[in-house]
Amino acid sequence: MPKLLRKSEGQPLRDEMKRQELTLEELSEKTRRVDPEGRGVSPATIGRITGRGRTARDRCELNTAWLITEGLNARIHTLFSMPTHSTVTEERSRSDAEEE
Repeated sequence: MPKLLRKSEGQPLRDEMKRQELTLEELSEKTRRVDPEGRGVSPATIGRITGRGRTARDRCELNTAWLITEGLNARIHTLFSMPTHSTVTEERSRSDAEEE
């Protein structure tokens, strides 16, 4: 599954949370409500995706991004982007069939 990139180092996410006056815990609860499995996204994970410090993360799973944007009632493309297409043409591993 592809990983998505947060836009502008998470600023659009922080702006939307601020506009809706949501804490990490409140957004986490909203993600639980939209998650078909009822698990949602933890406040710690949301903090890493929206953060600016050493623990901040630029990438997250598609499902995580979807739950956060659904919890915010936002459009995913306004908060996240797809990574650029790799132009690598060199194969980096061999399939099991090629193993001896």
